[in-house]
Amino acid sequence: MRPAALLRLALAGSRTDTVRIVLTAFAAALATLSMLAAATVYAIRPRADVAVREAADHDPTMPGVDPAPDGYAYQYTHNLLVEPGLRPGVVFGLLLLCIPVLALAGQSARLGAPARDRRLARIRLAGATPRQAVAVVVAETGLAALAGTALGMVVYAVGRALLHRPDASGRLPLPTDTAPPLWTVLAIGAGLPLLAALSAALLLRRVAFTPFGVARRHRTRPPRPWPGALIVLGVAAIAAAPSVARAYAWSGRTMPVWVPPVLLVGGAALATVGVILGTAWISHATGRVLHRLARGPAALLAARRLTADPWAGSRVFAAMLVAVVVGAGAVGIRAWFTAEFSAREEAWSAIARAAGWEHVPEDTSFYFSSLDLVDAAVTVGLIVAGLGLLVYLAEGLVSRRRAYAALVATGMPRRTLARAVGWQMLAPAVPAILLALTVGLAMARGYASEVRAAGAASFCTVDDESRCGEGSPFVRTIEVDVVRPVGIPFAELAQVGAVALAAVVVTVGIGLLFLRASTDVTELRTE
Repeated sequence: MRPAALLRLALAGSRTDTVRIVLTAFAAALATLSMLAAATVYAIRPRADVAVREAADHDPTMPGVDPAPDGYAYQYTHNLLVEPGLRPGVVFGLLLLCIPVLALAGQSARLGAPARDRRLARIRLAGATPRQAVAVVVAETGLAALAGTALGMVVYAVGRALLHRPDASGRLPLPTDTAPPLWTVLAIGAGLPLLAALSAALLLRRVAFTPFGVARRHRTRPPRPWPGALIVLGVAAIAAAPSVARAYAWSGRTMPVWVPPVLLVGGAALATVGVILGTAWISHATGRVLHRLARGPAALLAARRLTADPWAGSRVFAAMLVAVVVGAGAVGIRAWFTAEFSAREEAWSAIARAAGWEHVPEDTSFYFSSLDLVDAAVTVGLIVAGLGLLVYLAEGLVSRRRAYAALVATGMPRRTLARAVGWQMLAPAVPAILLALTVGLAMARGYASEVRAAGAASFCTVDDESRCGEGSPFVRTIEVDVVRPVGIPFAELAQVGAVALAAVVVTVGIGLLFLRASTDVTELRTE
């Protein structure tokens, strides 16, 4: 097939195909912006600007560190960008935002897929080979992702120019003076379209295009609960990190630098993947329970849909569950910070009272403001995941419009179909969100379920400090050891779960707007 013919076939189609291409390009643009932002933060280097450093050294909001430590970028106003130890967390958070965006791209690629598959079957009837039919889909998705990637790069370049606003001391709120290396930009520009094209080919692995129609191969075996083992292994790896560090300290050996990331990041990844894959088993189990206990037609329809395709839950709710796991983990870390700073404040205030010193409370707002950024990222992730759910719901209603129209024509009320769609979305979503909240909190509490703040101070009990030398009876030493358990923040966890569930409910409500058009009797004549 000639490239011109391939391009013409890839861009041909109805309004649904146009919407699919636009949504895929939009998701690719968001992913490009997130990756370029992460690459920019990673590329930050300290600027050898004496004026900026002097201004930073006299700024009381800056941390009390040496005048020019290695890796500290004093040209920025926010400590998340200034301190080298915090920048990897920012990079990791920006990369996490790519997960719901890529999930949105995957859902967008499935919009209107049945009609597209029938068009490809007609192309096969005209003489195309199966590989050429798949190439049409791959070209469509790859070109849409390429256009979105180019748009994201343009927005990134324009945003850098518009947001470059140094203050009076020359410091910047954002790293607009830094650009990622050229090879990184080229890798993102070529990698995202290639990833989208490969994903499109992967989605078609169970679809066979023949001149006589489209055949889909479905899995017949029900899902198994083996992803629970991944959750247990992930939480256990995180819980083992403090014990491994203590073991190295007791033995006098230096712990390799790769051990903490492997245990913490690897454990979090295992547990999150277990939650995503476990949603298929949750959907199947929920469908079986509904089928056994339900009495109304709406719940019975939803039960049949859940047991027929339980893996849809893992595909649809993947991005949302990742955001919920991260949000619950951030809530657990916030509770750990609260207990840690409270215990530290109690210890040092006790020492200050006993010694008669003036105690100045420690400013901990920076740590909690950093967690506020994590919460904002989780909220953005939930919004993007909600868009993916909306695309999935609209695609499902459109692809099954003949079956729904037939049910309405035989006398089934539309409100019954609406309730069936609501059951199908909410029944697996509720236990899956609860599981994600539990796993996120378990990862945070597995690392530390209690905090300890120890402090000691020596002071002279007489006014003549010359009499308080070493071994003097007038020297008093105070030792304080405060142990405090880390509380379970039920209210904050409920808030994260409520936001996720609200996103599902709102998505269902918006998606049901397509129900009336999809159940019109004229849809019985749809090809």
